Amino acid sequence: KEEFSLEGSKVTLSYDYSKTAASNDYFFWYRQYPAKPPEYLLSTDGFQKSAQYLKSDPRISTKLSEDKRGVDLEISSAEVTHSALYYCAVRPTVTGNTQSLIPPDDHRN
Repeated sequence: KEEFSLEGSKVTLSYDYSKTAASNDYFFWYRQYPAKPPEYLLSTDGFQKSAQYLKSDPRISTKLSEDKRGVDLEISSAEVTHSALYYCAVRPTVTGNTQSLIPPDDHRN
């Protein structure tokens, strides 16, 4: 959804997760300017024990919602240069059948 704000105001972009985040779920935020590829901004895990920032923009941060079913990207003092598309990508916990789809070495000739 589009967000509009005045320069200098706080902007919050939200991503709603389909389940409660676990500690090994990871959320990655990207920003894309027109005619440019997406660029990695920051990431956090499902317990927000660690947040990793690539860009050194202290105005941009991320946090999990209290119920751990969403993650927000916050821009504390927005500028025109923050106008872009923002994406949240998720690396979810692996669950279910963990057996390999590739059979072990087959020694038949």
